[in-house]
Amino acid sequence: MMVLVDTPIWSLALRRSVSALNPREQILTAALRELIRDRRARIIGPVRQELLSGIRLETMFQQVCEQLRAFDEPILEAADYEDAAHTHNYCRTRGIAGSPTDFLICAAAIRRDWQIFSTDHDFTRYASVIPLRLYQAS
Repeated sequence: MMVLVDTPIWSLALRRSVSALNPREQILTAALRELIRDRRARIIGPVRQELLSGIRLETMFQQVCEQLRAFDEPILEAADYEDAAHTHNYCRTRGIAGSPTDFLICAAAIRRDWQIFSTDHDFTRYASVIPLRLYQAS
C-alpha cells in the first residue's frame, strides 16, 4: 500500500542532521527510508510547499528541492479539493478543527486508498471520525 508522507516526517529526514535525531526520530526516518526503498512513499504538492517554506539557506533549499524531485506527485483534481472541504465541514460538526492542508492530505489519501505517515496528532483525531488509515512506523 502507498503511503502519503506528511511534512514533519520529510523534515526529519531532509532538514535535520542524523546526529541530532533522538531514538524515536531515528525510527521514523528509518521507516521513511524503507518506504522509499520499497517505492511506497508519496508526496503531494502542498506537502512539498510546506516542507520547502522556511528554509533560510539557499543551498539547503536547492538540496531539498533536488531530493524531492525524485518523487512524482499525483495530480490533485477538483474532487480532491471538494472532498477536503467536505471532510473539513464534517469534522467541524464533530468538534474537530484542522488546517486546509491537513484536510487536503486526508482527501488525497482516502481517494487513493493510501495511508498517511505523520507525527502530527491531528491526524489521529481526524481518523476517529473519517475513514483514514495511518501508517505506523515499527
